[in-house]
Amino acid sequence: MNRAAAFAANAPLMGVPGAAAPPGGVGEWFRGAGGLRLRAAFWTPSALVAQKPRGTVVLSPGRTEPIEKYFEVIGNFLARGWCVLAHDWRGQGLSARLLPDRLKGHARAVEEFQDDYARLLDAFEARAPKPWIMVGHSMGGALNLLCLEGGENRFAGAVLSSPMLRIKTGKRSMWSVKLAVRWNVRHGKAGDFVLDDPDDPFDHTFEKDALTSDETRYELWRQQLYACPHLAVGGPTWGWLAFALDAGERALKPKALKSVHIPCTIVQSGNDDRVWKQTNRWAAKRLGRGRYVEIDHAKHEPIMETDDLRAVFLNEFDAMADYVSPINDQAQPVVKAESDAVA
Repeated sequence: MNRAAAFAANAPLMGVPGAAAPPGGVGEWFRGAGGLRLRAAFWTPSALVAQKPRGTVVLSPGRTEPIEKYFEVIGNFLARGWCVLAHDWRGQGLSARLLPDRLKGHARAVEEFQDDYARLLDAFEARAPKPWIMVGHSMGGALNLLCLEGGENRFAGAVLSSPMLRIKTGKRSMWSVKLAVRWNVRHGKAGDFVLDDPDDPFDHTFEKDALTSDETRYELWRQQLYACPHLAVGGPTWGWLAFALDAGERALKPKALKSVHIPCTIVQSGNDDRVWKQTNRWAAKRLGRGRYVEIDHAKHEPIMETDDLRAVFLNEFDAMADYVSPINDQAQPVVKAESDAVA
């Protein structure tokens, strides 16, 4: 069967007051690797905004995150005249889960995610006007980069938000974490929660668990989660942790990084407690046309941050958009920069 011919009925898009799905979009199911039913959604900007779309933004969320969490930034992209294709990775959102316990954040192999992403692009290619801009956060950003390194050549540019290239392991050394991962996977515990911690998202609080300093945006997401508990994902499994370590190691190979020739901006949170910002700065230097921008004081989710910090991400997106699809047909090149810290 053709990978692009794998659609079923429309898929739901959940919303709550203050965080409804932007107009002009529809959710759809498509088939991923192994026949898994995965969810995507496609938006077209209003004719009042643009008679002709400037192109398409392909948006990839991070671990645990569904399409719904990105409704606000999807609206931002639409207001700028871009179509938007967003998707739920396998194992989260309303896409097929990999274990009977839906709260287990599980993964098996990097290749499955790469195959899913290629099938997503194939399925929507005929409807998604070019040029395409890749936007991914955290896990999504790492997987996006891996796809570029693997030869995906349909994108004109990429903006990656705090990509998960090297995760932080707290007080434990990376060596000890890798040892624990190997032991648990080899002993049939790949589907168990890491350290038996379910990390139930319904027990989270802004003070203890927020990855943004914007309490209003955090609470809106909490309302979405309570309105549709099926969106929830808890702690990672040993299998997911093995996948995450593997994805980062593959993406960070210098030869692979140099093979990415499209302009690629890494927008990194300055106060990130999930991924190593030093690693992302190092990676940006080795990309063929890389740019690194650090947002001082921002936590792990710059796209969900306070307006002033979030504006830095949107400004970087605008710079990329103006380069790949100039409104006045006067493209300005994206200048390579080691670090543009914002106070």
